Amino acid sequence: MKQDFVFTSESVTEGHPDKLCDQVSDAIVDHFLELDPYARVRAEAAVATSILFIAARFASEIKADIAYIARKAIRKIGYQDADFDARTCSILTSIQEYPADADSYFHEQKLTGDDIDRIHVRQNANVFGFACQQTPDLMPLPIWTAHRLARRLDQVRRENLIPYLSPDAKTQVGVEYRNRRPHRFHSITIIASSTKDAAGSVPAQRVHDDIREAVIQPVFADVDMRPDRDTRMFINPVEHLLVGGPAVHSGLTGRKSDVDTYGEYGRHGGSALSGKDPLRIDRIGAYAARHAAKNLVAAGLAETCEVWLCYTIGLARPVSIQVDSFGTGKRSDEELTALIKQHFDFRLAGILKAFDLRNLPVLNKGTFYRQLAVYGHMGRSDLAPPWEATDQAEALKE
Repeated sequence: MKQDFVFTSESVTEGHPDKLCDQVSDAIVDHFLELDPYARVRAEAAVATSILFIAARFASEIKADIAYIARKAIRKIGYQDADFDARTCSILTSIQEYPADADSYFHEQKLTGDDIDRIHVRQNANVFGFACQQTPDLMPLPIWTAHRLARRLDQVRRENLIPYLSPDAKTQVGVEYRNRRPHRFHSITIIASSTKDAAGSVPAQRVHDDIREAVIQPVFADVDMRPDRDTRMFINPVEHLLVGGPAVHSGLTGRKSDVDTYGEYGRHGGSALSGKDPLRIDRIGAYAARHAAKNLVAAGLAETCEVWLCYTIGLARPVSIQVDSFGTGKRSDEELTALIKQHFDFRLAGILKAFDLRNLPVLNKGTFYRQLAVYGHMGRSDLAPPWEATDQAEALKE
């Protein structure tokens, strides 16, 4: 395995068309679960110039104004320009309502072990959890830093510190590794779009100076490793600002799986995480795998760890559970696998029970899953989702 290399990961801001679709889809999930924790819902969105299309399938007694939920999410993101406006964009919906699903009406906190065994998954899925010692949140440094830059871009836009920015932007971070450990920042890239009024009118040097001062410097102010004099900085490496968002490029739910997970430094299953209720194992299995991997690393049993779970339709348990510590484990991978089998429940209802996933929208004022849909589902210390807890680390040490 190569020891010295440069690795890049990207993130995007909340106004990127793909992330807009993710947030709309998860806003619909939040709405149903807030009012009916037993609801089954799947929502997917596609966006282009002035048009948002939503396909939603649900089984619930709750009646939902899907278009209103979408406009509210778009308005919160900040799209109120003529090119794409939360109030005036066309929203087309394809809605299918299914009969109530009797198999979904169980109270997971009251289930016995035998009860949990009788609740089977309904999707085939390979899901991956990853953790490493590169950052305080046990995430790979490139994606962790790219998310921080994206979040800061949204913050300065909302606070009007850089008034000409639009909600759509992209960040990319390159890290040089020596002996498979972060050595220095190779490159920082930020592509920021502007409002229509500012497009082409703001000098490139001003854009460069504003973003460097208001975005890059604050992000690196509180970390040990910072860009050095040889770090290459690319801030809008074009001659002028461009209009971004759905007016320029289309978006689709689930198209940013690398951004949602580990920036491709660690594997992901490829399935969309957003727009699915918590009975979808391809969503919550990824959270359970991350929880196990993070606890192994937090326990000091490995510097880097991947947990791979393989599910098949009709069974409650994964048909395969594997741990790969990439040669950094304090015990063999077989022993680490045995440990997580002992301390973690990877059954569908067991994950629901451990994380209380169906009640998180109620506990977070109706907006939990939508918040996950931007800046990643993993490493979210700002939201403190249950799969980010290191509550099993001490038990694993013993």
